Amino acid sequence: MFMMRFTIVLSFLLMSLMARADSTEELTTMLDKAKGQVVYLDFWASWCGPCRKSFPWLNAMQAKHKEKGFKVISVNVDAERAAANKFLQALPAHFAVIYDPKGKVARQFKLKGMPSSYLINKQGKVVSAHVGFIDDKKSQYEDEIIKLTQQK
Repeated sequence: MFMMRFTIVLSFLLMSLMARADSTEELTTMLDKAKGQVVYLDFWASWCGPCRKSFPWLNAMQAKHKEKGFKVISVNVDAERAAANKFLQALPAHFAVIYDPKGKVARQFKLKGMPSSYLINKQGKVVSAHVGFIDDKKSQYEDEIIKLTQQK
């Protein structure tokens, strides 16, 4: 129970700090710091049903593959921060969350649906993209992560 409360407080604190910075600058900084790691960049919104299904999986992947050089960075595109906060109360993120209420980052990636995710290799290049989150494809998504973490 303590850990869950701690995680919720930490999620809100991270979102508060990140809201002060421009979302594009925040993402650029995070991606620069993540060079040499595989990054799963996930765009989500509180109203997105498949996003609710993806969060437990994203938390599990972050925990399972972190030591192999893998990290999740997520971008919330809700216009109202309260909606994102409510979502995170129900489904805490154990990974970085960038708040993008004006959609600056989302426009850069030309999103085609929710959730949208991008796998970025250790050199910082987008090598794979997914629209939606499909339970039947979770093993395929994880295989891509494993393959990328094994590359030099």
